[in-house]
Amino acid sequence: MQWKGRRASSNVEDRRGMGGGGMLMGGGLGGIILLVIMTFLGGGDMGDVVDNMTSGGNQSPAPYEQSAEEEELAQFVSVVLADTEEVWSEVFAEEGMEYREPTLVLYSGSVQSACGMAGSQVGPFYCPGDQKLYIDLSFYNELQTKFKAPGDFAMAYVVAHEVGHHVQTLLGTTDKLNSLRGRLDQTEFNKYQVRFELQADYLAGVWAHHAQGMGVVEEGDLEEALNAASAVGDDTIQKRSQGYVVPESFTHGTSEQRKSWFYKGYKAGNLKEGDTFNTREF
Repeated sequence: MQWKGRRASSNVEDRRGMGGGGMLMGGGLGGIILLVIMTFLGGGDMGDVVDNMTSGGNQSPAPYEQSAEEEELAQFVSVVLADTEEVWSEVFAEEGMEYREPTLVLYSGSVQSACGMAGSQVGPFYCPGDQKLYIDLSFYNELQTKFKAPGDFAMAYVVAHEVGHHVQTLLGTTDKLNSLRGRLDQTEFNKYQVRFELQADYLAGVWAHHAQGMGVVEEGDLEEALNAASAVGDDTIQKRSQGYVVPESFTHGTSEQRKSWFYKGYKAGNLKEGDTFNTREF
C-alpha cells in the first residue's frame, strides 16, 4: 500500500504506556456484553477478557519508548484511518447522510474504554459507547506470526473492519443487534453476531474498493487482505487452538465467509449490497 508521505488522521489518541487501571465503566455486565460483541477476532478466551475487567486503582503512566518499527506502524494506521474518513464521508454524503469520524486509540497491554477494561489478547476492537477503535500495535506481529497473514494491507483490513463497526453504529445496526441479546439463546444470538461481523468485513471491502480508486493499492494488497480475512475465520482459529470445530459457537464466520463478504464489498463499493442479515446464503 502506498502510504508514506500521505495525510495522517488527527483523530488518534496515544495511550501507550499509560496502562488501563480504574474501575469498569459502561455499566458492569453491559460493558462486558458490548466488548464481547465488538471483539474483532473472536478467538480469545472470553474468560480472560472478563478477568481483565477488574478494578486496578490509579496508576502512574510509565514512560513509553516506541521502537522505530512501532513509530512507522503508528503512522501507517493513522494514514489508513485518514483514508477511511475520506471514503466514508463520501459514501455517506452520496446517501444524504453525514459521517461522524471515530477516534483511534493506540494502547499497550491494557486499556479502559466505555465498554470496560480490555487486555491486548482480545485483539483490536471497536466500542460503540465512545465510538473509538482500540488497537495494541503488537497485534501486527501476531497477525504475521500467529495468523500467518503478513503485509501492510492485512493490517489495513483490520483497521477497516473496526471502522466498519463504527459505520454499523452510525447506521443503527449495532443497536438492533444489541436488542436481540436476552431475547435469544446464545446459539441463536451467535448466528446474528456472525452476520454482524461479516457485514463489517463487507464494509472493509467497500473501503478497499475506494482505496483502489484512490490509486494507493499496490499489486498483492488485495491478496494480503483476503488472506487476513481467511486467517481469522472461526473455523480456522478453532482448528488451530483446539483441533476441532464447533459451528454453534461461531461468532465471526468461517474463513470462506469472511473472505467472500470482504470481496463482495470490494467489488460493489457501496452500502446497498451489504445486507448480511436478510441474505439466504447462510
